[in-house]
Amino acid sequence: MDVRSPLASFGLFAALLMGGGCSPSEEQKQTSLEERTAKFEQSLDTIQDPRLKDAVADLGGSLLLLERARVKLSTKPIETEYGEDSLALLKHYPTPQALVDTYINGLFVLRKASHSDYLTDLQPVFPFSFNMPDQFPFPHGLEWQSVTLSNNKIIPFQPEWSETDPGIQLSPTSSNLTNPDDLTVTYPFIEGIETENKSQPQPVTLKGKIEVIAPRKVFTFDLSKKDVGRKRTEENVTVTLLTLEKNYAEIELTNSAPLAPDVGEESPNPLLVQAQDTTGQFLSRSGSINENAAQLAFYEKQLAEMQKQKAWSDAFEKQLEDEQKAFEHKQSSHYTKVYFNGQIDNVQVSVLDFSQATVTRKDLELPIRRFEKNSLEKTVQSLPMPVTVYDDQMPDWLKDATLSEDQLKNSVSVNQSVEDASAARIEFDHPFTFNDDLLGNSRNGGDAPITFFTADDAGKRGEPIELPTEAFEVDPGRGTITYDLNLFPENPAFVVGSIPLFLANIEKGTLNAGQLPKGLELQGNALIVDQKLFPSDSWRFFAKDASGNYLKEILAVSHRAEEYGTELFDVHYFYGQPTTLETYQRTDLNTVEYGFEVKLDKPEAAPVAKP
Repeated sequence: MDVRSPLASFGLFAALLMGGGCSPSEEQKQTSLEERTAKFEQSLDTIQDPRLKDAVADLGGSLLLLERARVKLSTKPIETEYGEDSLALLKHYPTPQALVDTYINGLFVLRKASHSDYLTDLQPVFPFSFNMPDQFPFPHGLEWQSVTLSNNKIIPFQPEWSETDPGIQLSPTSSNLTNPDDLTVTYPFIEGIETENKSQPQPVTLKGKIEVIAPRKVFTFDLSKKDVGRKRTEENVTVTLLTLEKNYAEIELTNSAPLAPDVGEESPNPLLVQAQDTTGQFLSRSGSINENAAQLAFYEKQLAEMQKQKAWSDAFEKQLEDEQKAFEHKQSSHYTKVYFNGQIDNVQVSVLDFSQATVTRKDLELPIRRFEKNSLEKTVQSLPMPVTVYDDQMPDWLKDATLSEDQLKNSVSVNQSVEDASAARIEFDHPFTFNDDLLGNSRNGGDAPITFFTADDAGKRGEPIELPTEAFEVDPGRGTITYDLNLFPENPAFVVGSIPLFLANIEKGTLNAGQLPKGLELQGNALIVDQKLFPSDSWRFFAKDASGNYLKEILAVSHRAEEYGTELFDVHYFYGQPTTLETYQRTDLNTVEYGFEVKLDKPEAAPVAKP
């Protein structure tokens, strides 16, 4: 029995919580929680039976983790942070099954570049990319089975690399936490070989199997403060907004139809909740709690029963399982309390109705493709793609093609570091935008005049400080000032000056895919760009299909001449067939002077003023 299963999601939202200072009330709760944790750990020491001890530790530890998460979430400062519309992809496909088919049929495998004699990495590429916790919204599973090599030898998948296995192995890439689906083909290590061993049989095909469960339908409810306490019903689904506060919402869902038999014991989460602020942008989530008071009381009751036992037994295990099944059978609703980073104006609740379900199972036999970021090949490699996927973040990215001087200046943030008195640092930073992407490599940092000042008796800006040239250094291109306090005759309190910011003039155009000018060519879903006529330093291209939506780019390859390393042409591959191209060209580059007066942070041990 795995008593952790009802609480398995705790680790997910706990890992997303931000650290920070504690308010007095939080400190009190934290102290109480630490005391309870200490008492719980002491009680574990008194349990002799190892199975019983593990079960108590798992369930009790999960409950304590939930309480710790609840404290963190409820006291976290409300700081606005925007995310993506994680449900946008649901709006592009007529049925949930169409989304599933796109997900499965758009999967392919890349061989990643490697300089190792005995490691070859394989990267499964999915048509949809998700950031935790916004995973693919339907229950799904993917199992890799084997890789076929160029000598027709089949290497079975194994869950971890074995140091004692002398043969070729296929296992997960243990060092890559950002792409947990990546795999590695490991060859036996040969002492003394330092370059790529081309005599080794190469991976050709990756085999596996995938299963996805699609709901009957997805219902979406847009709710605001006026909907608190009201039941909203669509067919067999009813949603109630229990609470809507500044940064969290509590929601209850009931489905009058039973769960489809095909879903089995998956128990998928049917509630997907997003929030927007008054700007209409989606707020990122800071965490969620999916257990209501009745559920928590039940788990605490089971924990108390465990703690009364002297030893674990099969009969007691069955008792707990029966109690859990009976309790879950009585549960007629789903509950969630979702916290967001920012002040909520409205919430969007999507309900996955699994009263009917379609289970798609498919055996995968995927050819392993190789696309180098920089290629010396003179021919264009095809990458046929049977699915269409849109990029819903593109309009927000491209809006900064018309970035104004004031918008650029207002986005600047000033950060200081005075930990090292000999290398104190001021950084002028701003979010990277599409305008920055088109600045090119030819910009000149220019001058950045600055003056350091003392403070007067009132703490205001005082007299300028005369300094040797080696006392500070300005890097206008990077927007940084580095100064050595040991070379200052007296402590600086302010710095005044200006640094250059850069703003591109960008001209937008539209081209019909059937009437492209010389230097642009479409071969299926691949756009070929002649770098002599449309250099990537100053041009960008984005594709749309007949729907008017931006197509998601799969990858890009830059083809270069081997003898000079100069670019010949770039190739951009898309999920779908482009019908129009949007072009963006940098026609000019402007320097914007950012004037500033910064009050300087004091180092912990300020240098003694010299006479």
